[in-house]
Amino acid sequence: MSLAHSERIESILRRFAELEQALAAGASGEEYVRFSREYAELEPVAKKAEELRAALAEREELESLLSDPELGDMARAELAQLKERIAALQRELQLLLLPKDAADEKSVILEIRAGTGGEEAALFAADLFRMYQRYAQDRGWRVEVLSASETELGGFKEIIAAIRGKGAYARLKYESGVHRVQRVPETEAGGRIHTSAATVAVLPEAEDVDVHIDEKDLRIDVFRASGAGGQHVNTTDSAVRITHIPTGIVVSQQSERSQHKNRAKAMQVLRARLFELQRRQQREKRAAERRGQIGSGDRSERIRTYNFPQGRVTDHRINLTLYKLTDVLSGEALDEIIEPLIAEEQARLLAAQTEPAAASDHAED
Repeated sequence: MSLAHSERIESILRRFAELEQALAAGASGEEYVRFSREYAELEPVAKKAEELRAALAEREELESLLSDPELGDMARAELAQLKERIAALQRELQLLLLPKDAADEKSVILEIRAGTGGEEAALFAADLFRMYQRYAQDRGWRVEVLSASETELGGFKEIIAAIRGKGAYARLKYESGVHRVQRVPETEAGGRIHTSAATVAVLPEAEDVDVHIDEKDLRIDVFRASGAGGQHVNTTDSAVRITHIPTGIVVSQQSERSQHKNRAKAMQVLRARLFELQRRQQREKRAAERRGQIGSGDRSERIRTYNFPQGRVTDHRINLTLYKLTDVLSGEALDEIIEPLIAEEQARLLAAQTEPAAASDHAED
């Protein structure tokens, strides 16, 4: 590992020891919460670093025995195995040291909208929502639909949901973008294959501490809810539309009968969109870092194609094709796409870290 890595590890170990002492001494209130959170973040790195340190000490002991006529052969055999373990520990530690997205542990606001393709696109949007819903449920995450605009055939023009669970954003963030489907629509009598699309946006759910919203920056309108058939349409002005004046972001909510509940849900979505806007602006300032990401996650970027006639799913960012369309859409095999995307991002970040270190080493020669 590079000198920079070694110095960073030593710094982490020192901070970890300080936090351990502070927590043992009885930190309380907000300080305890802050220290506990930082301790939990540093613990995997500290534990792995201690494991590596012990392995390196063991290597020194074995190397000192190599010239011993009685123990040399045994030391040599153990040393070969230990070197493999040290290499594995170093890689694991490097991965732990990669820059982390501060939002990775957060829950998400999932937004799916039908794109080109009319009713077929709306049906595909519903397929995608069910895929994420099942995936989330399999992982023990809770799914709450915040708003939905349904079509007569059971599709969605738009659906917005909260998916709550630790680490939801770390996995689902790779789903942002344009998803394309190729299949014979249920509405197509001629049996021709159509191409439709839906856009997916995955936003980290923001807390009050993540983004400050000034009440004077909001315009709040109330209106009467509308819906198909009129059976469940409210006769009071319970629907809410919130406009964030500085950014022009508009959020409407009418799924609840209570104006108060609709306002709370609309604020939840607004907070997530503003948080993502802040994060996007920060990413744009760090252009060099952005080049190390897998795609931009922009909604206009086509990321995946679901081809029904061939039973395949292709992720265009990493040129991965799986002939498991049914399993992917059931959520069961979605990890078989997400895991390679995570691995690709880790590889890129590792390469980005290695290159400056190599350049620095070369400059010293």
